[in-house]
Amino acid sequence: MMTALVPAAHASGLDQLKAFVESTRSSRADFSQSVSGKSGRKPQLSSGQMMFARPGKFRWSYEKPFPQLLVGDGRKLWIYDPDLNQVSVKSIGQALGSSPAALLAGDDALEKNFHLADAGSRDGLDWVEAKPKTADGGFERMRIGFAGKELRAMEIVDNFGQTTLIRFSAFERNPALSPELFRFVPPKGADVVGE
Repeated sequence: MMTALVPAAHASGLDQLKAFVESTRSSRADFSQSVSGKSGRKPQLSSGQMMFARPGKFRWSYEKPFPQLLVGDGRKLWIYDPDLNQVSVKSIGQALGSSPAALLAGDDALEKNFHLADAGSRDGLDWVEAKPKTADGGFERMRIGFAGKELRAMEIVDNFGQTTLIRFSAFERNPALSPELFRFVPPKGADVVGE
């Protein structure tokens, strides 16, 4: 008796997101980002490196075209603009909740803050769509693209109709990251705004 070989079922984007969240406690990756509006003007391009460590700690370091650093230390979000020598600070609860960063650095309770659905395949990636359950996230919807278990892209449509596309490369899953990377002390003389 012959048995037919049945190909393994293809994992949906939603399955890949859940597997990513369950198996990834920290990561480091390079990113390139483009922001385009409804007007059709040339997109704004930037690049840098991102890191996160669950729960609630992340670091986005923009290197080009202008340096900027965002650090979530688990309690506060620090945004540092070296050109202005200015630091903005706010509670991480407000900043993380239903923000795009929550999908990466937040806890495992994604369904608590987002409506999640498979969004098909495009550009060789399997996509998940996430819509915040509350209107305070600052964005209308987000798509997250995976290739296998690897996070490759995020596409965010904000409440003003702007689309931000972030592509990840050199992605490292569960690297050992120093806790110092997720601490921020305002530089001497910097103007600190917020809490």
